[in-house]
Amino acid sequence: MTDPTGAKTPGQGGACSGTPWKDPGQHPFIELQSLSKRFGDFAAVDDVSLKIYRGELFTILGGSGCGKSTLLRMLAGFEQPSAGRILIDGVDITDTPPYERPVNMMFQSYAVFPHMTVEQNIAYGLKKEKLPKSQIAERVAEMLQLVQLPQLAKRKPGQLSGGQSQRVALARALIKRPKVLLLDEPLAALDKKLREETQFELMNLQDQLGITFVVVTHDQEEAMTLATRIAVMDAGKFVQIGTPSEVYEFPASRFIANFFGQINVFDATVVASDDHFLTARLDDSNTEIRTRDHQRLAPGTRCSIGVRPEKLLISTEAPAQDGYTVTRGVVEDLAYYGNRSLYRVRSQNGRMIQVSAQNYQRSSELLLEWDDEVFLSWHSECSVVLSQ
Repeated sequence: MTDPTGAKTPGQGGACSGTPWKDPGQHPFIELQSLSKRFGDFAAVDDVSLKIYRGELFTILGGSGCGKSTLLRMLAGFEQPSAGRILIDGVDITDTPPYERPVNMMFQSYAVFPHMTVEQNIAYGLKKEKLPKSQIAERVAEMLQLVQLPQLAKRKPGQLSGGQSQRVALARALIKRPKVLLLDEPLAALDKKLREETQFELMNLQDQLGITFVVVTHDQEEAMTLATRIAVMDAGKFVQIGTPSEVYEFPASRFIANFFGQINVFDATVVASDDHFLTARLDDSNTEIRTRDHQRLAPGTRCSIGVRPEKLLISTEAPAQDGYTVTRGVVEDLAYYGNRSLYRVRSQNGRMIQVSAQNYQRSSELLLEWDDEVFLSWHSECSVVLSQ
């Protein structure tokens, strides 16, 4: 059952299931067509196109100044595109004013009204629409239950924690049942532990309502936790779009690999390649890396090979497995995090390599120490060939 906006009613579920972006028969719910925004000679958003499907929790990820917030403001109608079109549910809303768009926006600052109670804040949008009091009361009570705040209905924002204020802002944005909810850095004001807890609450809430969420964030871990798919932005353009695992495990470039988590990058020269695998020799070393790759780069081509720190095995004994790249080094730095340890190993040719090892054994002693000589190894499937 849906309301007139097309959004699922609470309790009905409806978050994006499957992979509609891979189905040519599926129509996008939100579509950006060659969208640009210029401020004088500066292109904040530079000719981007994007398709988001109904019920997705889609994240736009990027550093400061990449254009992600400007893009969100164009979706909301607060900025007018310099070129291109915005469609929602097949309707061109490019020139539609913000108050007539089927979207609502939750701001980073939350912008709750300090002189109003929680329930008054949540009811504000419905009162502006002059809905009957009984209907407003019913929907406010429903929303208070949804964000788990019924016991705080009479409190004012000054009496709330940061996490509770965030829920009030979310409820106020959702109560009008928009087709699309835009969230600008929604968890940035929360401390680390509360942010992690709230991520799952946000996902559960989106799943219950079935509303399409578009989240802007600079936090890579937050993007990976929340999103069905991620669009990574840099200098006003999308540099890669994919599921969290696609972007993390198969970064399209060296920039994305470095931006999206930690990675060891080795400069190398292609020795041989075929339809499935590439063999490259690392610079200043006789070490060869064999990795799965479909680019068929010619022998002699310069390339970069990336390996995530958690993909490496570290040991004081030489590994004997086939299909593994092996190199040696000395532990120069280490950090103990409880559940894992991070090692910085200087290889024989002077290159620093990071290794993240799970502490699966319970011990009060470190299994490896500073200045230990170690072997590093990783399977060929764990390497990725990076473009510049």
